[in-house]
Amino acid sequence: MTRLLLALVIACGASFFGLISPVAAALPPGNAVTDPAALLRNALPIEQPDLQNLQHRLEDSSDDLRAKRWSALTGKTRKAQALLSSRRSALLAAYQPEQRDQATALLDRLESELQAVAEAAEQQDRDAFLATRRRALSTIGEAEALLVGPFPFDIPAEFADLPRLLGRATVKLTTTKGDLIAVVDGYNAPLTAGAFVDLVQRGFYDNLPFIRAEDFYVLQTGDPKGAASGYVDASGHERKVPLEIMVPGESKPFYNRTFEELGLFKATPVLPFATKGTLGWAHSDTALDDGSSQFFLFLFEAELTPAGLNLIDGRYAAFGYVVEGFDVLEELTADDGIVKATVVEGADNLRPHG
Repeated sequence: MTRLLLALVIACGASFFGLISPVAAALPPGNAVTDPAALLRNALPIEQPDLQNLQHRLEDSSDDLRAKRWSALTGKTRKAQALLSSRRSALLAAYQPEQRDQATALLDRLESELQAVAEAAEQQDRDAFLATRRRALSTIGEAEALLVGPFPFDIPAEFADLPRLLGRATVKLTTTKGDLIAVVDGYNAPLTAGAFVDLVQRGFYDNLPFIRAEDFYVLQTGDPKGAASGYVDASGHERKVPLEIMVPGESKPFYNRTFEELGLFKATPVLPFATKGTLGWAHSDTALDDGSSQFFLFLFEAELTPAGLNLIDGRYAAFGYVVEGFDVLEELTADDGIVKATVVEGADNLRPHG
């Protein structure tokens, strides 16, 4: 059975905390990003500074909201409106001609939503501000996703026989306590996400229990019945998936090398273990490339172990985030399991091999 280095993490996590400072990398400066939707937006393989500036301006308003600095919130939102207005032509020019109508509709919607955010700030209505900001950020995410072009890198030929997810997919995990909805990111972890989505489509995870439940840390599943600890293919061999971690600024992921081995002691992955419900791929204590089917749901409070400080980043591959069902996630224990796993969107991004 594959296992996490949880004993090491739990034993050493407190002593490591405060000794290493995380690198913000592609993430906006300020507080650590812990919202899964924001993490997914930041992980898109695009370069559009104006749109990403709008996104980060709205995301960075949380401190002012907590402190009830309403005039600052109004000012930031008005500046975001001005930025959208002044850079609208440049924003539209970034899209392909066949995308312009859709992009125009998205920017029109965003303009209306930013006005609603500003009005909520002026009225000092916290609930309305949160709701309208969420809608505006969702629209920005749609506009950013529309900018993603062809898959951004070639996967090494040595992994040609492995499935890969060339994009993203949404998966519903129906558990004994209710449903979890997760977005799986193949842009940054194509082999890990591909193996997972492939197994979901095969029904591999249906009726599997959680085999490991560390209170407030992880839930792990994916160990099939029988002697094998992973997925055994038609040839009778257990399929192995390499450790796969994308680092900001790199053109492709690193394979089968930890951050310690790479000398990246202050790095934060593109997909960090920064929020409750992060999906991680399990491997044994003795090898990096023997993960096969077992995965875990990260449960630890990110405020206590921010990205880059938790000893999970750089040792295990994150490949997506739970985006709905956090109330269910809170209730799951070792007595629970997955009833059924289903791909609800993005199945066409899966390729069976290279």
